[in-house]
Amino acid sequence: MIGKGKSISHTKACMCYGWNQEKDAEIVFKEFLHGDSPDEFTREFKMLQDQNYNCTKNTLSFIISPTIEDGKRLDKNKLEEISKRFIKEMKLGERQAIAFVHKDKEHKHIHLYVNRIDFKGVAYNDSFIGKRSQKAAEKVAEQMGLTTVKQVQFEKEFNLREIRSEIKRRHDLTMKQFQPKSFDDYVKTMQVNGVKVIPTINNQNKLQGFRFEFNGHNLKDSEIHRNMSVGNIGKQISGIQGKSILKEKNISIKLAGKVVDLTPSLALKITKFIIKKAIQKGIGY
Repeated sequence: MIGKGKSISHTKACMCYGWNQEKDAEIVFKEFLHGDSPDEFTREFKMLQDQNYNCTKNTLSFIISPTIEDGKRLDKNKLEEISKRFIKEMKLGERQAIAFVHKDKEHKHIHLYVNRIDFKGVAYNDSFIGKRSQKAAEKVAEQMGLTTVKQVQFEKEFNLREIRSEIKRRHDLTMKQFQPKSFDDYVKTMQVNGVKVIPTINNQNKLQGFRFEFNGHNLKDSEIHRNMSVGNIGKQISGIQGKSILKEKNISIKLAGKVVDLTPSLALKITKFIIKKAIQKGIGY
């Protein structure tokens, strides 16, 4: 569950947004308020806000978002409980407050508005309110057995590790199975193995690197493995035109139906590798 918070001055506009019937809005919590419309809620807030002229951003606006799966099983009573617990964690008791749930999208979420001015005319300290909102949402999620941000991040990181590992495995398989003779061959044969390779070409029409698309993820070569950089891939390709790279300042190659140049650093890296391999084999250009 994610919590976001900030202080605002446009109370009526937010009340109207919270009560937006196009979003299938419903009131799930109301404290120290008697009205039944955004206009009435705003007027009741203003009665206390008029006691403190120094505070202009006098309404606290929060968005509390459970995960999609958690949201499916949260009824009105549970959403009310979330709002109450959140207010308690934020130490916002004894204040006017109202919470709306929006259900127009798959991702059910709560819009909570709390009067920053209490019944004594004192303004709530909103320092680091964004960070404190997230911590409060974390605690409420733990108390109610809901998914926390940390759990979501762990799952994402775990899945990303699996994706990176699988792309690297398919890269190794491509090199062994097809032994591509050029970058263009590499792009095509990786596609055969289910990975889309997207060349990164700068404004000077020079190849800078690759991005890899697989199973809904789009990752830079450096995010996958150090051996997946365009330079290291160039070393692994057996048919790079070594003589041309040694002779020309820039080497043009055909890639994805276009002619592009290798950057000087990339050409130099591959050149050094070619020379090293040639010396090892006792062959010179």
